[in-house]
Amino acid sequence: MAGGHKGHLGLGLIMLVSFFVVLFLIFSPVFPKAPDGSPQTGLDFADRMFNRLAKGSSYFIPKVMKNNEDFMGKMFAINISLDKPEAVENTAKLFLAAGAQAEIQGAELKISGDLGKILEAVLKDSDAMFHNDGAKVSGLYGYNEKEVLKNWHGALVKLDKAFKKEKMVAEAKIVSDVAKKAVETAYNFYEIAPQKVSEHAGLMTAVLVFYVIYTMWYGFAIFFIFEGIGLSMTKAKVKKEV
Repeated sequence: MAGGHKGHLGLGLIMLVSFFVVLFLIFSPVFPKAPDGSPQTGLDFADRMFNRLAKGSSYFIPKVMKNNEDFMGKMFAINISLDKPEAVENTAKLFLAAGAQAEIQGAELKISGDLGKILEAVLKDSDAMFHNDGAKVSGLYGYNEKEVLKNWHGALVKLDKAFKKEKMVAEAKIVSDVAKKAVETAYNFYEIAPQKVSEHAGLMTAVLVFYVIYTMWYGFAIFFIFEGIGLSMTKAKVKKEV
């Protein structure tokens, strides 16, 4: 243990105290209010910003719609068993509205119809939700728009597994794409306003730079405190054999 350095100890303590002061401010609702008027902490502000930017670069629905054109007229008939029996009736409504046949058999649905047409309906609902038009979706089926997407997603996951079991690889692939790139994206980003990264490059860069500096800030504070009290890392001397 070497002798302490009072200057480094003082600097380290100042840096550590200021680190926690800033941390307190980050967790305090002192940032600009959210669009709904609710107060925001620094974490809320950063989370909303990155969610808006992420949504702005996650619009894959038009591409999936294009790929789905190859499945127009592709007829199928398959049974699926839903994880939530209480959702069977509302899920059947979705397929019936898409022009398919949906027969309820307990917790199972016997579905038949045009795969392309069914997925087209799913994509239209997802597109409306992605653009935050939930009223359009709930008005179409008569129940909550987020529940609609949940039911579509649950049914598509089961269809994907059923198609794979039947070795219908192409059908399983398009169903999986619709579930992941359309339904999941629309559900996760619902009611978030999309923004382009290019429009907020300066702010995003500032946040990332602050994160790097803030992380190093804590590390150097601990380093100076240890040096100030005389703790330091030194290379051990190599013992020479006689």
